[in-house]
Amino acid sequence: MVDHNNIRAAHERWQQQVLWPALEQTPERDADFITTSSAPIARLYTPLDLAESDYQRDIAHPGEFPYTRGIHPTGYRGKLWTMRMFAGFGSAEETNARFRYLLSQGQTGLSVAFDMPTLYGRDTDDALVEGEFGKCGVAITTLADMELLLEGLPLDQISTSMTINSPAAIIWAMYLVVAEQRGVPWAKLRGTLQNDILKEYIAQNEYIFPPEPSMRLVVDTLAFGAEHVPQWNPISISGYHIREAGSTAAQELAFTLANGIAYVQAAAERGLDVDTIAPRLSFFFNAHNDFFEEIAKYRAARRIWARTMRERGAKNPRSLWLRFHTQTAGCSLTAQQPEINIVRTALQALSAVLGGTQSLHTNSLDEALALPSEKAVTIALRTQQIIAEESGVTNTVDPLGGSYFVEALTDRMERECLAYFAKIDQQGGVIPAIRTGYFQREIADAAYRYQQEIDSGQRGIVGVNTYVVKAPLEIPILEMDAEGEARHMRRLQHTRATRDSARVAACLEALRQAAEGDANTMPALLDCVRAYATLGEMCDVLRQAFGVYREAAFV
Repeated sequence: MVDHNNIRAAHERWQQQVLWPALEQTPERDADFITTSSAPIARLYTPLDLAESDYQRDIAHPGEFPYTRGIHPTGYRGKLWTMRMFAGFGSAEETNARFRYLLSQGQTGLSVAFDMPTLYGRDTDDALVEGEFGKCGVAITTLADMELLLEGLPLDQISTSMTINSPAAIIWAMYLVVAEQRGVPWAKLRGTLQNDILKEYIAQNEYIFPPEPSMRLVVDTLAFGAEHVPQWNPISISGYHIREAGSTAAQELAFTLANGIAYVQAAAERGLDVDTIAPRLSFFFNAHNDFFEEIAKYRAARRIWARTMRERGAKNPRSLWLRFHTQTAGCSLTAQQPEINIVRTALQALSAVLGGTQSLHTNSLDEALALPSEKAVTIALRTQQIIAEESGVTNTVDPLGGSYFVEALTDRMERECLAYFAKIDQQGGVIPAIRTGYFQREIADAAYRYQQEIDSGQRGIVGVNTYVVKAPLEIPILEMDAEGEARHMRRLQHTRATRDSARVAACLEALRQAAEGDANTMPALLDCVRAYATLGEMCDVLRQAFGVYREAAFV
């Protein structure tokens, strides 16, 4: 039992005999000691800062409820995190070449970025998306493109993450059919589908359909995956984009976990047991600049999720595990002096590792300028490899566990998260809060405050408002294959000309009937994909069945 009276007395003696004389001789810097989220940080943390928490209950051991110190008892001594570099640009052929290169350089998992037409469920030759081919990811319009994207890649040996949301079920169907063509059983496939539509309404705005039918599609993938693709995570609940939109760490944590709870509830309303769904949910968090705040966020996330799932009746220990991927903060990287982004990324990646991430993407130094060049992405991958193999941080489990500072921050992050849960409940839940603009306003206010701190000089950003150097840009910028779009268009035209049009029409009609009824849409989508229906054709059927969402104007 900790004797807080003795600790308090010792702390007061330290202040009188050591601290105050030191401050008289050398005053502290004239600075705001705050986190990236503008939360104040105390001069010193002691056991007194943990007095209100049940320390033994909250921290426990690695692999034990509530998993504050990690979900695995051996941490990275048993298995390193998956090094999964986000990649995708131009045509399927170009992206496939980048994947092959990354695997040859030691990457251990794939992560696919899709271009804007694909993200919005449009065919590349749709007039509404003219000029957007391949600029922020790979263009995938039909199964023929997915076949080329995955050509020569060992689907039964690696895991694949796909960052796709509104058309997620369709893109996943394409991936499954390619595996089917190669004779790879779906039961052997491992990977993650982002498929987190709620955060699109909250932060990223790449939605197509209204929230309710969009949630129906998400639950369709959850149910189908549980039955047919048991090692796949049909949804990666993403706080990354919430943070990139300007949220604080606590908002990222609370809004992401609230979305996760909403998916579990939606699945339950369809009759799916929590122990069927929860073990296949994964999460995706941001690693921002404040080293300790980020670590505390990850530790609090595991604890809150474990307790929440237990309260919802989960019996399987895996249902209580919060497994997560991390990406370093793209919004923190600067076009000015881009080489120093390597340092930012290294520190952010280290916080993710010390926080216990299961997989990691490190942004490239040219993040603020363009899609990553081969040299830049190699440096980003080497950053992870140095942390894994040279830093020593993988030698012991949760090396920061027990730090007064880290544990106090973890407790504070949990309290702030639970306070947001209460506010969301007052709104009537996640979807009503989306419709009233609650999340959007909270994030906008946080982003505005952060930018004000930069503009006023209260918050320094090296190379932007401190240590500014005017110098010409001297880093290579990626140039895509100029023939990529033309090659993609020829393939699309050939696919349309050679497929069985009657079969396509019949499959699209079956999809319409499934969407307008209550059947799981995945079987119909798989049949459409096998017939080489285009992404736009399938999404148009769903647009007609579900409608298109228009966000209301919020004050």
